[in-house]
Amino acid sequence: FRLALIQLHVSAVKSDNLQRACGLVREASAKGAKLVALPECFNSPYGTQYFKDYAEKIPGESTQKLSEVAKECSIYLIGGSIPEEDGGKLYNTCAVFGPDGALLAKHRKVHLFDINVPGKIQFKESETLSPGNSFSMFDTPYCKVGLGICYDMRFAEMAQIYGQKGCQLLIYPGAFNMTTGPAHWELLQRGRAVDNQLYVATVSPARDENASYVAWGHSTVVNPWGEVIAKAGAEETVVYTDIDLKKLAEIRQQIPILSQKRCDLYGVEMKK
Repeated sequence: FRLALIQLHVSAVKSDNLQRACGLVREASAKGAKLVALPECFNSPYGTQYFKDYAEKIPGESTQKLSEVAKECSIYLIGGSIPEEDGGKLYNTCAVFGPDGALLAKHRKVHLFDINVPGKIQFKESETLSPGNSFSMFDTPYCKVGLGICYDMRFAEMAQIYGQKGCQLLIYPGAFNMTTGPAHWELLQRGRAVDNQLYVATVSPARDENASYVAWGHSTVVNPWGEVIAKAGAEETVVYTDIDLKKLAEIRQQIPILSQKRCDLYGVEMKK
């Protein structure tokens, strides 16, 4: 099946972001994509100073538009992420919609991005956001898909759980920056893919040199062999790739690490 990653240029005007995102979703559907994914914080600039002002309930304006365009195009739509307000708390949340427009999954970013690289970047999502507390998976006629958001990708245990639960594709809307992007963006994706013998796709906003937080871009798809099979540059674009589940099955048969794990010696488990 065909997967499309929309590397959107995100502006400060929410209505413009929504309109352009929906237009690119329609374009991807017209080119045969069955699963379409948007980037992290696709409807607002990324930054702790923006989350409260742009936050919405789910359902709300942004997710309603996603639901409508998913139904219109009869696709599975991974809605990147938006700042979500619920019960007085803010979350970084990805909503997924099916071909009938129904909400299939809602993933709240589990691991908050609190880092300090001296002389390069300091960022603390926990100043404004609360963490999610659950894994998020959804079924399609093609395969089961696991969700993470950006920093979630650094935690190998999360990907292992998704693999154990039968996921064959992991999708991470993310916005690595100009420090962590060149160092770890592709490396982490290849690691998660080859460790768990599954496809990994990441969807970044396009790079905006004038933004307060400059995203690395380079939305990418990696196959279960650890090969990069599709990658964007820094500009707004749509990345297309065909996900070959037969190849995944062949790789798992050739190097059967999933059945050869020593569960008598070690294990990773989902607690809730």
